[in-house]
Amino acid sequence: MVDSSLAPKRLIASSKVSGTAVYNLKGERLGHVDEVMIDKRTGAVAYAVLAFGGFLGFNDHHFPLPWEALRYDPAMDGYVVDIDRDRLEAAPRFTPGTDLDATDPGWSSVDNFYRASRN
Repeated sequence: MVDSSLAPKRLIASSKVSGTAVYNLKGERLGHVDEVMIDKRTGAVAYAVLAFGGFLGFNDHHFPLPWEALRYDPAMDGYVVDIDRDRLEAAPRFTPGTDLDATDPGWSSVDNFYRASRN
């Protein structure tokens, strides 16, 4: 019998996702999840907003990453994404505090950049 206390939990509170470190495949820390964006129609998490490039929370850049692009790695206690720092610097970003609207045409650039599809 498998010890269920050792199995990864399927659900997590959004408050626990916020602040979780994000690494690339090389194990370099890129930043942390600042918030998650939930599709109001489907209830599914659509994006994780990565805070990257600032110092002590100041001048962070915010990059929406399609949720499907992240994989949780228990050994790293963080999410891993297949993107290096140079490519991330070229990714679509937004200003912190912006009221985001996924129907805005700018979001298609996010999906195109990561080759994700949204319905």
